[in-house]
Amino acid sequence: MKIHILQHVHFEGPGYIAEWAEKNGHTLSYTKFFKAFTIPLPTDIDFLIVLGGTMSVNDTKQFPWLCDEKDYIYHLAKKGCRILGICLGGQLIASALGMDVYPNKTKEIGWFPIQKNPASKLDFIEKLPTELPAFHWHGDTFEIPGRASRIFSSEACTNQGFVIYNRVFALQFHWEVTRESVKQMIEFGGNDLEEDTWVQPVKKLLGTEENFTAINQHMEKLLDYISSL
Repeated sequence: MKIHILQHVHFEGPGYIAEWAEKNGHTLSYTKFFKAFTIPLPTDIDFLIVLGGTMSVNDTKQFPWLCDEKDYIYHLAKKGCRILGICLGGQLIASALGMDVYPNKTKEIGWFPIQKNPASKLDFIEKLPTELPAFHWHGDTFEIPGRASRIFSSEACTNQGFVIYNRVFALQFHWEVTRESVKQMIEFGGNDLEEDTWVQPVKKLLGTEENFTAINQHMEKLLDYISSL
């Protein structure tokens, strides 16, 4: 399978996704918006993954390529391409589909559980436990498109994830991060780390091996599921 990754900042890479792709014999290609970049034709990819970043989807004056990126996501979603958006990536999907993205009631940074939507009829969601571990690093949230289904929530953020067109998944949280990923996020995104109810201290952000194993296992299951569609 040809998987293309849209990467917005150098310190938020694919994390565990790269390991999963190699293990399953998939090909990864990249558009890195922080360098000279090109975007492949929609016909040249089977699965689009949109990663996180420090900018807002609304920062189109500072980052004019966001408009082109949202157009690209929109056309691939309508075409029926498999798409997974993570954090900023999920917000870009929502924005591309005409929904508002705006500051959440609080920043959410750290290890906080998410809850699945028990009303979801999606096979993947039905098989999950009611509560799941997740790593978070976001200040914004999105509205959910009318034809989409909410699949995850958390105490700090009602709209943690949605699915639309059966193949397009938008998440606020991170299941793909590794310990090295989080170290990079702390080093280059540390300005967000003013401790609060939903912002953990650095020591907690680094988690344990068990934390990362648990979320990476869920990432693997979700990637396997999307790939099978």
